[in-house]
Amino acid sequence: MDTLDAGWARALAPVHPRLRELSAWLATEADWLPDPACVLRAFRQPFADVRVLVVGQDPYPTPGHPVGLSFAVERHVRPLPRSLVNVYKELHADVGVPVPPHGDLTAWTRSGVMLLNRVLTVGAGASGSHRRRGWEEVTATAVRALAGRGTPLVALLWGRDAQTLRPLLGDVAVVEGVHPSPLSASRGFFGSRPFSAIDALLREQGADAVDWRLDLDG
Repeated sequence: MDTLDAGWARALAPVHPRLRELSAWLATEADWLPDPACVLRAFRQPFADVRVLVVGQDPYPTPGHPVGLSFAVERHVRPLPRSLVNVYKELHADVGVPVPPHGDLTAWTRSGVMLLNRVLTVGAGASGSHRRRGWEEVTATAVRALAGRGTPLVALLWGRDAQTLRPLLGDVAVVEGVHPSPLSASRGFFGSRPFSAIDALLREQGADAVDWRLDLDG
């Protein structure tokens, strides 16, 4: 699996044994996603730079889709996952960002947005198949570490899986809402304006708003 940012390596030290167990288990499994080099991709982002935490569920189960960042896909993937299409619709309606033709969310990570799934691997074609295997312990430790820094942070929790992390966040500012999945988006996701809410909460903490644009790299 991937190399961690030094700050994340320290933050996740308590679960290094669990990560080794997961790596050994995955070595015995066939047809799982994402590519091993991308499993810990979210933790390449400098620990100290994270100011927005976006929590997803588990990776897309479609081969070629998951890239180690929640909700994101590679730039060439078409059609875009429907959850991401809904995110883009709300992004445009909320803060006026043009909808890009691709699903590459790397630009957000450069603006301090961490895109972390609750579970970091999945069996191909089998959504939720790697839940309760140990990833929840890893990601809970990551969330506690972020919450304990005492620096500006807003957590965006879409859906019940993500919202189970709420007790771990302490006094961290939280934006909660309906998951953008096509199964639930019409029940309150559209019109929820999460992006402007995040920006307002960051400014209250003395931090800059996020540059939500995704078309800067062409």
